[in-house]
Amino acid sequence: MAKLYFYYASMNAGKSTMLLQASFNYRERGMTTALFTAAIDTRAEAGVIASRLGLSSPAMPFDAGTDLHAIVAAAPVDCVLVDEAQFLTRAQVWQLARIADACGIPVLAYGLRTDFLGALFEGSQWLLALADVLTEIKSVCVCGRKAIMNLRIDADGNAVAAGAQTEIGGNDRYVALCRRHFTAELAAAGDLP
Repeated sequence: MAKLYFYYASMNAGKSTMLLQASFNYRERGMTTALFTAAIDTRAEAGVIASRLGLSSPAMPFDAGTDLHAIVAAAPVDCVLVDEAQFLTRAQVWQLARIADACGIPVLAYGLRTDFLGALFEGSQWLLALADVLTEIKSVCVCGRKAIMNLRIDADGNAVAAGAQTEIGGNDRYVALCRRHFTAELAAAGDLP
């Protein structure tokens, strides 16, 4: 029985690297994979999943209007892999569940759990609710504790406590921290609930 998997972590935990490794493993065994990534993420280039280790692969970009189920149902694949899954809509997460349940194709989704203020992304919320298997990928804070939060920083390295939920960036814009250090940084920026 195929399942819907959600692998989540803070920034810089190796999610894209793990996705590319999983795709490689399927392809090495003669199987076909369908890779999707958020169209909004153009850090490498549009339609490319790239890891900080230098690995990359072409992928189909998705936005809020993309019907993932229709795309997968039209072409036989053995596994569906989704990078930047936090940007999925509720409807798209249900489409992924239908791919696993009705088509019998395993779906591996990788993404952030929360944004720079600690709020769930829509895609992450629905993946946490619907996925058969939830796996946290560990990352490390500057103190050595497990990093679970994503602090947005400005050009001077100061915490950003307001703004749009989505702002694409890497190490230049985000720092993965434990909750204690995340809270201290937001408090210093003057924004704590």
